[in-house]
Amino acid sequence: MESVIERIKRGSFSQFHGGIHPPEQKFLTCSKPIASAQIPEQLIIPIRQHIGQAGNVMVKVGDKVLKGQILSDCDSPMSVPIHAPTSGTITAIKSMAIPHPSGLSEACIILTPDGEDTWKQRHICPEFHSLSKTQILDKIANAGISGMGGAGFPTQVKVSTLAKIDYLIINAAECEPYITADDLLLQEHSPTILDGIKILDHLLTPKNILIGIEENKTKAIAALKKATADIDHIDVCVIPTKYPSGGEKQLIQILTGQEVPSGVLPSSLGIVMQNVATCFAIADAVINDTPLIKRVVTVSGQALEKPQNIWALIGTPVGFLTDQCGYKNSQNRHLIMGGPMMGFSLPHDQVPVIKTTNCILAPSEIEIASPFSSTSSKEVECIRCGQCADVCPAQLLPQELLWSAKAKDQAQLAKLNLFDCIECGACAYVCPSQIPLVHYYRVAKAEIRQQKLLDIKAEKAKVRFEARKQRLEREKVARVEKHKKAAEARKARMNTDTSAAKSEKSAVADALARVKAKKAQASLKQNTAEGSVTSTVEMTAESVVPVDESKSQVANAIARAKAKKIAQKNQAQIESLDTLQNNESPSSSQAAPVVIDKKAKVDVAIAKAKANENKPQAETISDSPNAQVDARTKAIPLEIVNLASDSDDKVTQALNKKAKVAAAIAKAKAKAKAKTAANLAAETSFDSAEPSTTPANIDVMQDSNTAAQADIAATKKARVAAVVAKAKAKKLAASSNKSTTSE
Repeated sequence: MESVIERIKRGSFSQFHGGIHPPEQKFLTCSKPIASAQIPEQLIIPIRQHIGQAGNVMVKVGDKVLKGQILSDCDSPMSVPIHAPTSGTITAIKSMAIPHPSGLSEACIILTPDGEDTWKQRHICPEFHSLSKTQILDKIANAGISGMGGAGFPTQVKVSTLAKIDYLIINAAECEPYITADDLLLQEHSPTILDGIKILDHLLTPKNILIGIEENKTKAIAALKKATADIDHIDVCVIPTKYPSGGEKQLIQILTGQEVPSGVLPSSLGIVMQNVATCFAIADAVINDTPLIKRVVTVSGQALEKPQNIWALIGTPVGFLTDQCGYKNSQNRHLIMGGPMMGFSLPHDQVPVIKTTNCILAPSEIEIASPFSSTSSKEVECIRCGQCADVCPAQLLPQELLWSAKAKDQAQLAKLNLFDCIECGACAYVCPSQIPLVHYYRVAKAEIRQQKLLDIKAEKAKVRFEARKQRLEREKVARVEKHKKAAEARKARMNTDTSAAKSEKSAVADALARVKAKKAQASLKQNTAEGSVTSTVEMTAESVVPVDESKSQVANAIARAKAKKIAQKNQAQIESLDTLQNNESPSSSQAAPVVIDKKAKVDVAIAKAKANENKPQAETISDSPNAQVDARTKAIPLEIVNLASDSDDKVTQALNKKAKVAAAIAKAKAKAKAKTAANLAAETSFDSAEPSTTPANIDVMQDSNTAAQADIAATKKARVAAVVAKAKAKKLAASSNKSTTSE
């Protein structure tokens, strides 16, 4: 069976699924040498520039630092330190915008250069073979090197694997359009890159080293073949140009024919891959003791007068690099960090260059329209053409991923292997509906990562809570046990005949005596309160009868006052009518005084009857044994009864309620009787021939009520006549008053 190396030497490579061929546009910068950028006036250095945790800041505002001095240390394997790109002063440590598709802000160190570019002390080691593997790994870790191809994975973690490595693959494909940073680095610094490859060979001891490079980089291919001509186990593999052949899984499949399963690291298959720029940084760190403080950045695009590759210090603002390249589109700045396929638009030009920045793209509006301009294509509904699935190199289903991402269905996204997406942008490139698919995938990934962090925090909080609960239980048990032992020890001491035991016994006896005294005092207070409550209840019960008697007396007085008032009113009306009779005939005004006189007398009779009816009841009450109370007790109003003892409010409220109900019933009965008597008197008055003022006539009127009820029509007629007579009397009275006033 033909081996991988034999197939590679024969020029036969495997193919990955999908892929596209976008316009390369590499001619803008591939033929120009790498330029050195000037030192900007201010460097913005994010504390975290890699995948993993941020380091701990070791400087403070006002500190003066030297070039290469460490600014943050790492306290975990996934933490990478950062260093001062030049000498200067730390002027601020604050949150600023970082290179991220979301435009988020994170903690950054602001360094103001002093212009001297003074280095810290360095230890040059031209012969790295004299160093142990541990020393080499420490140098790589202390130099702050992370993957410079775009992923940003900590390099010391990747190269310290204990797995047996068959293939060390050096990624020099650089498949994305416009980007030529690795191409120029290979052309100008291939010996240093080869030193980095040798250091990795020393650490990993692979069977074969494969350098994968696309066939469109002719000068770099020539430089690599020349540098590796005398090394047998290093092969320069020139692969066909196709995007995204530079992806880790895609390049592994092209060179070895092996497909990396989902969720599996290549190291478990015996494969480790490193980028060309990472190899250069490893050699610089191990041999020259130079931390990662600069990198090659491709500054390209048709909006620039001088597009080129530049050695840029980490933390250099993007706007500083574009100004050096003659950026013409200053009115409508549209800058992209990364290539046109995997890059993202920047919110402004003060975003800094970091370790994973390989390209700054400044396109014209014709070349790549700004997402905010009128010429940019607008997203429309998916037409389900399936082209995105055809070109996906990871063999995913971009259309279903889009639906799940919009629906925020994280469980379905996990089933569809969202994190296998390398965000190459091939699906968005071929989408006829102009849907920014990669944007939706990035947002969904960020939400899932955030949810995982929240879940981890919640789990840690739960663990802390359970630990605290167990600790409190232990402390409680220990406290009980301590008290138990102390009691036993005290009991044992008291059983001895020493003076200390006697004093302790007396102290215990005193304490018990105090406790008994307190209990006795509390019991006495409780008994006193119960006695006062009983006496109050008895007093309240005795005062109910006088209250009823006083209520009856009040009702009688009110009835008599009402009768007197009605009599006075009727008498005044009779007198006024008598005055009017001098000017009119008796026939026209006779009915009114008769009616009024009879009504007044009936009201007086009813009031007297009510008074006589209530009087025996009062006498009966006064004869009862409970009525032998003094006059002052009988006169107690209802409000005083309501203020009876606060110790038993329920009894007092019941008694008050009973008294009120009795008074209301008596009042209602009195009103009903008075109304009935008045109606009978009024109906009888209309059947009488002439008025009568004697009390005996009341009985005659009551006896004639039967005849009045028998003749209902006559009664109605009499009522109408009475009303008419009353109206005429009022009219005559008004006329008389008017004539008197005129005279």
